[in-house]
Amino acid sequence: MSKKSASACGLKLSRLDATLPVGVYICDRTGVLTDFNRRCATFWASSDITPGAKLTDALKAYLPNGQRLPEAHEPTAIVLRTESAIHGCDLVFERPDGSRVLVEVGVDPIFDDSQNFLGAVGCIQDFSKYADISAQVSQGQKAETENENSDSSIQSSGVLAARLAAIVASSDDAIVSKTLQGFVTTWNAGAERIFGYTADEMIGQHITRIIPIELRSEEDAILARLRQGEHVDHFETVRVAKDGRRIDVSLTVSPIRDRTGRVVGASKVGRDITERKQFERLQQLLIGELNHRVKNTLATVQSIANQTVHRAKSPSDFAASFSGRLQALARTHTLLTQSTWQAADLADVLRDQLPLSEAADDRISYSGPTVKLNAQAALHLGLVLHELATNALKYGALSDPRGKLAIHWIVRTDNGRHLLLEWRERGGPTVSVPQSRGFGATLIEKSLEAHGGVTSIRYEAEGLTCEINLPLPDVDSIGGGSYNKPLASGVEIAKAARMYAGKTPAVAGKRILVVDDEPLIAMDIVASLEDEGCKVVGPAATLKKALHLIETEDIDAGLLDANLAGEPVDALAAVLTRRKIPFAFVSGYGREGLPEAFRQTTLIKKPFHRQRLMDVVQQMLSEASTIVPLRKSI
Repeated sequence: MSKKSASACGLKLSRLDATLPVGVYICDRTGVLTDFNRRCATFWASSDITPGAKLTDALKAYLPNGQRLPEAHEPTAIVLRTESAIHGCDLVFERPDGSRVLVEVGVDPIFDDSQNFLGAVGCIQDFSKYADISAQVSQGQKAETENENSDSSIQSSGVLAARLAAIVASSDDAIVSKTLQGFVTTWNAGAERIFGYTADEMIGQHITRIIPIELRSEEDAILARLRQGEHVDHFETVRVAKDGRRIDVSLTVSPIRDRTGRVVGASKVGRDITERKQFERLQQLLIGELNHRVKNTLATVQSIANQTVHRAKSPSDFAASFSGRLQALARTHTLLTQSTWQAADLADVLRDQLPLSEAADDRISYSGPTVKLNAQAALHLGLVLHELATNALKYGALSDPRGKLAIHWIVRTDNGRHLLLEWRERGGPTVSVPQSRGFGATLIEKSLEAHGGVTSIRYEAEGLTCEINLPLPDVDSIGGGSYNKPLASGVEIAKAARMYAGKTPAVAGKRILVVDDEPLIAMDIVASLEDEGCKVVGPAATLKKALHLIETEDIDAGLLDANLAGEPVDALAAVLTRRKIPFAFVSGYGREGLPEAFRQTTLIKKPFHRQRLMDVVQQMLSEASTIVPLRKSI
């Protein structure tokens, strides 16, 4: 019975209740006994208990393991607090003579015809004689043997119950029982440790106290399954601790049945799997970062080839230039791998990019303090130094046996930390200003701009001088997590042809914002757009510059990297959306790496095909919607 009606039984026992072979008692909503039958009196802790006494004075209850049951945890006290029924509670009551009896207690709330809560009715059944002793003997054993062993069987049953109770009490897992209405009836030490609530704080409270609001429908579904007698095994979910922390848990939930097999509650075993989940998330992050790095490495090779082939004078010239740049990139990769991609020393980067052997070291001198470069800066500066060294070897001071190269750097701390590096060539052929701007000069400029740096090259009569100003982090030591994003680029080596059957492309003359902190990929995107007649706004390597361009320039569409040196571009995407400027992402990450609010925006994955890039741009310009609809990435 889940509810008793006062119109049926009132707060007094009926004649039938008074003669029942089980103990029956009634108390009002304050816990005062109003009536009980003769059988119930045999369970009281005192022979002087009469109606009008407090129920707490009448009972001296223990758990099966011998631990004294706190008054607040007594089944009737819980029902009076929650107005919900509790059945199937195994307890031990102490009689006036000191003897103890194992009982089963069930308590129901009492309501009047208007559903006003009046009190509770409880039932106490002596459970000792119903202990299962038949399992202790073989099937063919005689009844006399059963009678002889009954006392020891009951004693063994009590020992087993005590052992099980001790296991529950000492378990590291949370072991909790509750009613079918969700009210907590037991709460072990493991639950206290995991969730932070003591047993006094949780017993009698609803289990939703530790369930996040958005997951409370889970509890309703679990209770529904339990009412059908089902088990819930290894259900992974989230719970909330007393201090507000979210805890990942694995739950196993089983129904609790009374002696007739009726489901009267539920037991939960909860294991804290927070550390495992954190490890899994870290593992996924590392796999994603590895995937990103591999894609970007391939994209870098692709981009170097593409940019080199545009300016090569012959196949052999392309092969030599491409191979040199690829080896420069590989050398810096090796340095970074040795430090688990955390940092590289400037002097090591410099030594790896210098073209001469140990025997010719007297032609080159370099000096400066120890400077640690993060991964992205090391890769870019390595390419810059390679371009300078290659030019010196082919056309500058190192092309002449008498030529000298001196490299010196310092770190200035006024107005932030800056690396100031001077590359000075002397004693070589006569220097003249180049008639055209080559890829090497563009690469040097764009690579430094990606980090907020600047460079100046002076073609003086006595030789070339290059000065580099590169911002540095606030501290020299680059620790874990400082790596923002590996070098990335991406279009194919061969220039993709677009045929428009003699008509002007729809993108010609359109102003496209390019935002990417990787100089090579920015150069490729710009080249792809300009080949189709677009006007490029940017490229911008920082969020600040990109926002400035949006405020000051007319823009028809945008191509955005997913992050800029580790800084998310959510704000940039939001501004473009508000201004109704369509945009797409160009990224080596999957959709999980995009800003959460914009994960359905079109994604061009690196390395990309020029055809794909231009198709997306053309679609953006033809779509009336603010955000480009989701399309399959290739």
